[in-house]
Amino acid sequence: MKKQPTHFMATVKVGPKGQVVIPKEIREMFGIEPGDSVMVMADSSRGIAIHKQSVMEGIAKAIFEGKPQTFDPDGDSADLTGFASAIEETKEKGQVSK
Repeated sequence: MKKQPTHFMATVKVGPKGQVVIPKEIREMFGIEPGDSVMVMADSSRGIAIHKQSVMEGIAKAIFEGKPQTFDPDGDSADLTGFASAIEETKEKGQVSK
């Protein structure tokens, strides 16, 4: 069985419509398939992150169930609840795959 890489770096170009292609190696690493929804998050001081929507829904569920320590043991509960609400709001607005 081929060992899955744990790190990968690539340079991608932003297309004329603002689109980027996630390299195959990264899609395989994270199990991203055609048709999957991903969530793009940005923080002006920390950068951009892309996660599968299903992962983010799991995080929101853990927060709402009172189990945020499963992914962020040091997180502030008010901040985490706001974060979970933002995940749900983005999902409801259908902004996930844009």
